[in-house]
Amino acid sequence: MAEIGEGPGTVPEHERILQEIQSTDTACVGPTLRSVYDDQPNAHKKFMEKLDACIRNHDKEIEKMCNFHHQGFVDAITELLKVRTDAEKLKVQVTDTNRRFQDAGKEVIVQTEDIIRCRIQQRNITTVVEKLQLCLPVLEMYSKLKEQMSTKRYYSALKTMEQLENVYFPRVSQYRFCQLMIENLPKLREDIKEISMSDLKDFLESIRKHSDKIGETAMKQAQQQKIFTVTLQKQNNVKFGKTMYINDRIPEERNEIVLKHAFEEEDENEEEGDEETFENYYRKQRKKQARLVLQPQSNMGYGFPVNRLFDLLFEIRDQYNETLLKKWAGVFRDIFEEDNYSPIPIVSEEEYRAIISKFPFQDPDLEKQPFPKKLPMSQSVPHIYIQVKEFIYASLKFSESLHRSSTEIDDMLRKSTNLLLTRTLSSCLLNLIKKPHIGLTELVQIIINTTHLEQACKYLEDFITNITNISQETVHTTRLYGLSTFKDARHAAEGEIYTKLNQKIDEFVQLADYDWTMSEPDGRASGYLMDLINFLRSIFQVFTHLPGKVAQTACMSACQHLSTSLMQMLLDSELKQISMGAVQQFNLDVIQCELFASSEPVPGFQGDTLQLAFIDLRQLLDLFMVWDWSTYLADYGQPASKYLRVNPNTALTLLEKMKDTSKKNNIFAQFRKNDRDKQKLIETVVKQLRSLVNGMSQHT
Repeated sequence: MAEIGEGPGTVPEHERILQEIQSTDTACVGPTLRSVYDDQPNAHKKFMEKLDACIRNHDKEIEKMCNFHHQGFVDAITELLKVRTDAEKLKVQVTDTNRRFQDAGKEVIVQTEDIIRCRIQQRNITTVVEKLQLCLPVLEMYSKLKEQMSTKRYYSALKTMEQLENVYFPRVSQYRFCQLMIENLPKLREDIKEISMSDLKDFLESIRKHSDKIGETAMKQAQQQKIFTVTLQKQNNVKFGKTMYINDRIPEERNEIVLKHAFEEEDENEEEGDEETFENYYRKQRKKQARLVLQPQSNMGYGFPVNRLFDLLFEIRDQYNETLLKKWAGVFRDIFEEDNYSPIPIVSEEEYRAIISKFPFQDPDLEKQPFPKKLPMSQSVPHIYIQVKEFIYASLKFSESLHRSSTEIDDMLRKSTNLLLTRTLSSCLLNLIKKPHIGLTELVQIIINTTHLEQACKYLEDFITNITNISQETVHTTRLYGLSTFKDARHAAEGEIYTKLNQKIDEFVQLADYDWTMSEPDGRASGYLMDLINFLRSIFQVFTHLPGKVAQTACMSACQHLSTSLMQMLLDSELKQISMGAVQQFNLDVIQCELFASSEPVPGFQGDTLQLAFIDLRQLLDLFMVWDWSTYLADYGQPASKYLRVNPNTALTLLEKMKDTSKKNNIFAQFRKNDRDKQKLIETVVKQLRSLVNGMSQHT
């Protein structure tokens, strides 16, 4: 049965099963093995034998494979053993290197920590410096306040308090010392009030005590200075009969403004309550004193003449005007100090209307421009105009009670205003122009400002006419001749522009650093000169707002000064040697000056007028560049000479400096025929020029 069960198809079937087991996925092995048991009885034994034989075959193949690769494995192990020593050495080296890196890093870490600590200290120092710079002005102003209090300069102390409260304290309000100062200010202000009240009482008591002597002296001086004629007395009587009151012609709101300015004493910035207290006290005391002074003695009736009293009032009015002029001088100085000397920016219609309501300005072209735009004058112009009107109000307040006619009061106001313009404002303007911090741009703006102030004078005349109710056609009306004030200020500003412009040119020229012994030029103009030309171009663009002649004169003056400075540089006695390369480099710079002049930096010049400023330099350099000495010596003194503007002394001085340079290089030049010939030519020309110069001196 067993033999029968072992058919010839059994072995191939087992081989198929083995191949399928080896090639298929493990998930399918179960059904495959089940087929071994399902085919024939005892077939699994044959299959196991077959499987063992297959395993043996695979083991043999594996052994062959291992035998084949065994030598390689042995070699790899041998190599690894060899590398082991190197690996240990490398490990030692890496460990040592790591240790040394760690040691070196410790010092770096220490230095880094020091740097971090220094940076933190530096940042803290910078912060402290910034805070101290913020606090120092406050402390200085407070120290100034203490000094003013100790020297009894109470008005200045009040001004300083106001600056501290409005400007300085808000910047450092977070600091405790500032709070202490703020708490101390009310006490200081109260102390000033008490001291001022005490001084006022002492002053009034002193006046009352010596009033009889003061009045007696004043009356005697008035009698000695003026003697009224009978005609003048009649005129005064007529004027008294008219009982004129200027108050009726002044609107109520103007009366309030004038009253305020008339009774303002030096302390304009006091609090309103303190001001009213002093003002009311002063009024009451002065009224009491007036009653006591004017109360006649028991042995008098009231018929004494008062003409001399009015004469005294006129003298007091003159002194009052002098006081006003001094006060407004300070007002003008403050306005000029606060001005930024830039056109007024306008961003809206409301701002534009607000300014032209205070200052008479009309420009149809500017009105058509969209916002934002700029007015040509700076902020000081409307402020000056407003203050001139305030001065007129203050002067009118005193004159209105003198019982004079409208014509006389109008004449008084115009004379006072003329003094304000021609003396006070003129002096302030001239002092402003001479200040060191006023630069070219500020001077240009000052010229523009004075032009607009001059145009506004006619509106001031109309203003005086309106408040005095006098016709402009009145024959004896005094005209405002303050126009000369602004013209003089413009002339002074123009002269200062020329001076400062030349000073700036000198500053640039001082930066010149020529190598006077250079063998070859750089091929481009010097840097200092290009910077100077760029500066002149930018500043002349600002000059476009000036009148044409002013800008042209400034441009011509600048070019002439630059030409003179360059010529002086060549002829400087301290300059001993000049090479031909240096002359060529200098010629490149002069060419740039000529190109600048020909570019018409300021419009209005005719032809090459501006280039003629450099004609002396051009002819001198052409003579040396072309080396045309035969033509120069032959045509010298002729009206049509090509080098008419070259002075023999100048040419001789420059040529001798070049001769010295040639002598210095004579050691090498003696081997070159051209250099020897040039040296001989220089010596020959020098002799001829000396003969020419000597002949000119003998003829002279």
